[in-house]
Amino acid sequence: MKIVILGAGRVGESVAESLVSERNDITVIDTDPQRLGQLQDRLDLRGVVGNGIQPSVLREAGIDDADMLIACAPADETNLVACKVAHDIFNVPTTIARIRSPEFEQDSALLNKDSGFAVDQLICPEQSVTAYVRKLIEYPEALQVLEFADGLVSLVAVRAVQDGPLVSHSLAEIPQLVPYAPLRIVAIYRQDQALTDLDGATRIEPGDEVFVLAATDHIRAVLSGLRRMDRPVKRVMIAGGGKVALRLARETHANYQLKMIEHNPARCHYLATQLPAGTLVLQGDATDEELLGDENVQDMDLFAALTNDDEDNIMACLLAKRMGARRVLALINRQAYADLVQGTQIDIAISPSHTVIGELLAYVRRGDVEAVHSLRRGAAEALELVVRGDRKTCKVAGRRIEEIGLPRGAQIGAIVRETDDNATHRRVIVPHHDTTIATGDHVVVFVPNKRMVREVERLFQVSAMFMF
Repeated sequence: MKIVILGAGRVGESVAESLVSERNDITVIDTDPQRLGQLQDRLDLRGVVGNGIQPSVLREAGIDDADMLIACAPADETNLVACKVAHDIFNVPTTIARIRSPEFEQDSALLNKDSGFAVDQLICPEQSVTAYVRKLIEYPEALQVLEFADGLVSLVAVRAVQDGPLVSHSLAEIPQLVPYAPLRIVAIYRQDQALTDLDGATRIEPGDEVFVLAATDHIRAVLSGLRRMDRPVKRVMIAGGGKVALRLARETHANYQLKMIEHNPARCHYLATQLPAGTLVLQGDATDEELLGDENVQDMDLFAALTNDDEDNIMACLLAKRMGARRVLALINRQAYADLVQGTQIDIAISPSHTVIGELLAYVRRGDVEAVHSLRRGAAEALELVVRGDRKTCKVAGRRIEEIGLPRGAQIGAIVRETDDNATHRRVIVPHHDTTIATGDHVVVFVPNKRMVREVERLFQVSAMFMF
């Protein structure tokens, strides 16, 4: 696929890195030649220096025959205009824009192709991070919670502990241990290495990072099986008062006791005007041990460092953890830093750019792909694919799972199927080797290595030439 990316900032760089690894033809536009040069030295792509809203610059980048434009420049207006120019002048089939402003929504008339800015898909890293953190507040035992099929199915990553009811048991024993909550363990990482060829004899050991697919209604039971249930989150302290922090405070203040720490006095005043009186806004440094002590950080169920400074976030989390905060979360822009601190005293490290990669990959993937989530810092993926065609035209339709021939390590973890009597009602099936996949099913597939994705996609594609 030929893709033009506008903007070589952190989001643009992460998007380019992910897409280049899949052998797409990538061109990046940016006004900073030094930044583009560094990107070209590191990745197999082409850089074009210039203003991406100018037709001449877009033409130099090869927009005439591009399949997609991803506009992720810092300014919303630049991204909107670039999408409009790409669609109206160059007839680019798919346009995606990064928009920070909450004034624009996906179904807004301002974005339609006829009279609006011609944007097919909005991406907002700040909103994606906020939704990610909210899930971790809702399920404090989890390392990651991702949804499929309009929220009917969830993929949960959890660290197994010694006293978990399922820990030290084999996978074959699990259905008898939790018969009330059907689940599929699709991957186990032990000492940061994936266990290959999971089978009934594979045992879950303390310290394993376990990826589980189940109906969302059963997630609590799944988590309680792998570790003792933590008490619900009630008290949250947020370090930073930027866009992500403000979004999170607005969306959670009604259910939790919130404290915010922001060093800029003017920003503190603005936050106080935007949030209800029950939210305490403090002016100060989140790495100040005396301030954290005065504000009882040791009583916090979650300490979330969401400033724009990676080092401050890391230091604030380490300090809060040492002082007794139950769980700490750091927002880290540099992927190298995120890899370094994940799983240390910092419970969870979140990369803003990484949270939006899945939203983009759903447009890049071949076949009928509803959702994509990037896992293990981009090494693995989970895809929701819709089965089309029939047994003569599709390699999965009408076949048992054992007949399909998935790549080694890939697993079908869940199937969402319409009920026979009500097309608007769907049920979640946790499949076995002899489960037959039907046309119209939404199938959630875990792929342990991104190199396998194309092979999985080909299985689900409809072809008039295929007959078996």
